[in-house]
Amino acid sequence: MSDTLLRSLDLIEPGDLVLYHGTFECCHGLWLAIPCTCGICDAMDAFGVADPRFALIDPWGELSGPFHVRRKSVTRSAASG
Repeated sequence: MSDTLLRSLDLIEPGDLVLYHGTFECCHGLWLAIPCTCGICDAMDAFGVADPRFALIDPWGELSGPFHVRRKSVTRSAASG
């Protein structure tokens, strides 16, 4: 799949830079996104719940994490390429 198509669809791939704009205002900003592999999210996948979640990691390693967030709470950053 081409990078242009991924950008146009706003798909998020592991390691993409994303902007978090969800409920926790103290966490708004730029993060690295990876698929969430916690037990709760794995169970949701097993039951077929279509609500992908991401673990957000601070790209500078200054903040604790990861934070598990819903897809609708993040937007792919233009800095991702």
